[in-house]
Order: sequence, then C-alpha cells, then structure tokens
Amino acid sequence: MIELDNTTSLDINESFLNSIAISLSNKEIELLIVDKNKMQQLNKQHRGINNSTDVLSFPYENMPNTPLGSIVISSWHVQKLANELNHTNDDEIALLFIHGLLHLLGYDHETDNGEMREKEKELIKKFKLPKSLIFRTQGI
Repeated sequence: MIELDNTTSLDINESFLNSIAISLSNKEIELLIVDKNKMQQLNKQHRGINNSTDVLSFPYENMPNTPLGSIVISSWHVQKLANELNHTNDDEIALLFIHGLLHLLGYDHETDNGEMREKEKELIKKFKLPKSLIFRTQGI
C-alpha cells in the first residue's frame, strides 16, 4: 500500500501504482512527488550530488510492521521524459516507481548481474509499460 505525499500539481494514478506495489511487497511504501528544486536538495543531501535526478529510494530498516521505504520522484523529470519519449506521465511515473521499488527490495543495477533489469522487464510486460529507465540508459 502506498502513502502518497504529492507536493506538486502532477496527477498521480495511485490505484495503478498500488497494484504494482502489491505485486512485489505487502509492506507500506511512502511515495513523495516533489519539484526539481526539492529533488536537487535531496540528491545533494543524501548522495552528495548537486543536481536534480528523476527518482531516489530510501529503504527503511527491515523490521516487522515497518514500511519498506520511501521513493521520491521528480515531477519535472516525469513531464520532461514523458514528453521526450512520447508516452504518458502515468507511464513515466510507473516506470520510475518500479525502478525505485526494486531498489527498496534490494536490487541494484549498478552491481548485479542483470537481475534488476530482468525484473523490470518482467514488470513492464505485466503492466504493459514502455521501455524502463535501465533499458533507456543502456540503449536496449
């Protein structure tokens, strides 16, 4: 189940995101939708990178009755990427949400042997979405 905090004017299809979340975890997930400036601030604070980014994930300690973690998505990046790639904001949010959720679940495309890419591919097919973040950045 998603606990949504949307501080932007971007419309969010919460029920669709909930269906994705439930397919992977029964834990609560905090989803924050923020503007470009807030995302830059968070990226600098938590990763030491003074630029905005599209999605950040913050896993919580894995204990019973605790949320899985937080996913932060930049509304600016959603709109920019959806426009550039000719798909909907809902599709882009779902792709970024899946990417962030897989990170919360322990996947890491920077260090794994393709497991995260395969899981994204499976979810993209299941939820009928366009190419994922990993596929776009790896030119697949």
